[in-house]
Amino acid sequence: MKVVIAGSSGLIGTALVAALRRDGQEVSRLVRRAPAAPDEFAWDPARAQLDERALRGADAVVNLCGASIGARRWNGGYKQLLRDSRITPTDVLATAVAAAGVPTLVNASGAQYYGGTTGDSIVDETASNGTGFLATLCRDWEAATAPAADAGVRTVLVRSAVVLSRNGGMLSMLHPLYWLGLGGRLGSGRQYTPWISLDDEVGAILFALTDPELSGPVNAVGPAPVTNAEFTRALGRALHRPAPLLVPAFALRAAIGELADEALLTGPRAIPAALEKAGYTFQHPTIGAALAATIGRS
Repeated sequence: MKVVIAGSSGLIGTALVAALRRDGQEVSRLVRRAPAAPDEFAWDPARAQLDERALRGADAVVNLCGASIGARRWNGGYKQLLRDSRITPTDVLATAVAAAGVPTLVNASGAQYYGGTTGDSIVDETASNGTGFLATLCRDWEAATAPAADAGVRTVLVRSAVVLSRNGGMLSMLHPLYWLGLGGRLGSGRQYTPWISLDDEVGAILFALTDPELSGPVNAVGPAPVTNAEFTRALGRALHRPAPLLVPAFALRAAIGELADEALLTGPRAIPAALEKAGYTFQHPTIGAALAATIGRS
């Protein structure tokens, strides 16, 4: 396969490039600077410019573009950046994929599509779009793939949970706090915290690239949902550190603002129905197994 990746320098993109190359696949990377290697091709999504050679002979395009949700406190400008860094590149890529006749587009999205008010109800890919900024962002992000889907391109929308890795993401921020004995549940702890190991996130994308029958929304989440309280206890056990604290909801809201209610104090009880129906086997099916593998301790 020849796979073209946008967003290859991030946590997931770096791991995906390595996995594809280990499997002997040809990988090309889209970069927003001057290309510095034979596998790099320039693009400028803000100007809708893409080196036409990049997609020549490609079997699939993977779009992982998007500014970090939790990199900083939200304000109007940063929320616009979150939208612009996802929707515009997706529209440019989907249009280019359709024009070039690339058979497959795998596009990132988020489990926040469902919003955070689903309570204990199990949520699969047939569930409706939720409310809130992140739910609307995911909806519009996915809608930007329409030029490809309308042209008959097999389009997979990977609705990812929190990806567990020591090299980035939420776990890298929590790890030092737990070592200091400052771990604890967020708010009531009854809200669900969708999760997936980095190995299974990459595995799900590879599966989506190679299964010709898989299309539409696909929940990239671990098959055993846990509440935030359960997640907290599991992380404490994996690190062999106590997690006795409770971070009050009001303190979270004061510290990080709107993000607290959008992503930390709420969350869907999402399950990977589409992946399991298609036959994907999780490497880390429980939060304990995922954390043990990620942290490197049993």
